[in-house]
Amino acid sequence: MSRRSRESRPTVSPAPPAGLLPWPTLWRCALVFVATLAAYWPALRGGFIWDDLGHVTRADLRPWSGLLRIWGEIGATQQYYPFLHTAFWFEHRLWGDSPLGYHLLNIFLHATAACLFGVVLRRLLDSTSAPSGSRLPGVEWLAALLFALHPVGVESVAWISEQKNTLSTVLYLCAALVYLRFDEDRRADRYALATGWFLLALLTKTVTATLPAALLVIFWWKRGHLSWRRDVLALLPWFAFSAVAGLVTSWVEGSLLGAHGADFSLGLVGRCLLAGRVIWFYFGKLLWPADLIFIYPHWTVDPGAAWQYLFPIGVAVVIVALWFQRRKNRGPLAAGLFFVGSLFPALGFINVFPFIFSYVADHFQYLASLGIFALVAAGLVTLTARIPAAAARGCAGALLLLLGALTWQQSRMYRDVFTLYRTTIERNPDCWMAHNNLAESLASAGRVPEAIPHLERAIALRPQSAEAENNLGDDLRQLGRPLEAIPHLERALTLQPTFAQAHNNLGVALMEANRPAEGLAHFEEALRLNPHYATACFNLGLAYANTGHPPEAIEHFARAVQLDPNYGEAELNWAIGLTITGQFPAARPHFERALQLEPNSPDAHNMFGHALEEAGRSSEANEQYREAARLKSGNPP
Repeated sequence: MSRRSRESRPTVSPAPPAGLLPWPTLWRCALVFVATLAAYWPALRGGFIWDDLGHVTRADLRPWSGLLRIWGEIGATQQYYPFLHTAFWFEHRLWGDSPLGYHLLNIFLHATAACLFGVVLRRLLDSTSAPSGSRLPGVEWLAALLFALHPVGVESVAWISEQKNTLSTVLYLCAALVYLRFDEDRRADRYALATGWFLLALLTKTVTATLPAALLVIFWWKRGHLSWRRDVLALLPWFAFSAVAGLVTSWVEGSLLGAHGADFSLGLVGRCLLAGRVIWFYFGKLLWPADLIFIYPHWTVDPGAAWQYLFPIGVAVVIVALWFQRRKNRGPLAAGLFFVGSLFPALGFINVFPFIFSYVADHFQYLASLGIFALVAAGLVTLTARIPAAAARGCAGALLLLLGALTWQQSRMYRDVFTLYRTTIERNPDCWMAHNNLAESLASAGRVPEAIPHLERAIALRPQSAEAENNLGDDLRQLGRPLEAIPHLERALTLQPTFAQAHNNLGVALMEANRPAEGLAHFEEALRLNPHYATACFNLGLAYANTGHPPEAIEHFARAVQLDPNYGEAELNWAIGLTITGQFPAARPHFERALQLEPNSPDAHNMFGHALEEAGRSSEANEQYREAARLKSGNPP
């Protein structure tokens, strides 16, 4: 009887079920989420800052019809990012004006992006076509944690407006992950799914238009060459989508946001000098994240200064050096190309509004930083490969703990507008925008006298600031000084004739200066420039009421309520106008709605009482008078 000889067979671990991540990956993702939440814990106590209220869905966009405007009307939102603002629309339905919900979601999106980054890197490193020597154990999760915990990401995560960064990066990485799978099996359904993710990313933030170029860099890194048929052809539609998105965003920045004029007249040489300096600035902040500021100093770009040429020359020298050593290791060049290419929209070749006050901002390099984090993680794993594993893990843990502590500290700066702007002014005293924004916040908090010096400082630093002139004029008017306010508001309109808010504020000042005809004309112009401007519509109604035109006044009060259904003052004046014109039955529901919106307003209770008394409802009127008296005295019910 013959015996079969024993054979040695390789042990093959079964693949995880399709669509499921293996448990070790899930635990690592859990670690990323816990670490991210811990590092950003102070941000959860933060409120709304700067233009957050311009991103959180406005009252006129909150009905279902607002979704149609978000998608179909360029200018309905600050930038034409309809998928982003659709997300904000649904978020407002979930938690309204509570900033906590937005902060939690932004942290969740950031942690999700970090995990997706790790998964994409693992897929690249495990690829059969990856360069030899690139399969470094654990590099992907070190890179993911570096991205999750590095303080340069705080601006994107702690600032609600920058959900455009966190959400678009999640969509970008989903598109990249699916496209990498398509690159292996060439399945049409995968291509369609990847394209869908990419389009959503473009509709969230246009910086994601760099993805097709980034994929070409990845394919070159994997295979050492590019094939027109395999690599380039399938990405041509994506390049077309990117071009369209870039043109739309560029038009919005220039035509609607004001990214044009003398501030952007750099010339080609100046823009190249700026680009070189921007690249080194961002790279430096990633390697040494010290002195991070919400608004950095505004550089002077001077083609006559020889030292400024060192920045673009330095970039070119590094790229050439990496090119010559590509046969030994393509990774550094690929990471550098990804970094610079992803930064391209923020390098100065395309005009964007923030360049008015600074050429750099931490949130501009949120996506681009992925390339550097991948390279740094690979370098750290390689350097620690020769020391005991426990020591290597200890070094990595210490680095991550340090970064997390810096992120925790940086997040505290975003707890409220006063902390944010005072810290910015402390680190960048000549930041006119911080002075202007701090003044706006002080005025909104009823501290108008404290706002005036900051606005005067902002105008001294930037005499051509229409926004600061408008704010100073409006604050002077609030202090009962309309004659001093009018020249500043007129100056704002000289600088920016299409400034709807300045037209509205000038109209109010002119009305208070007993120049009603001029005031009414400015309210009408404000509405012509912005037909959805509820405050201007209300003020126009007041102007008509004060000049003896009640029917026109009622029409505009009604329109103001239509634009902002929670506009209590407009509801009250609508009710008063109807009462004056003998329409108390029609006025009553508007009085009741005004009191529902502002139950602690003694004036609203008094006016409702007068209307009830004239309608012969004395007992109800007395009840309103008593409530008004109680509110004025401050006695509890």
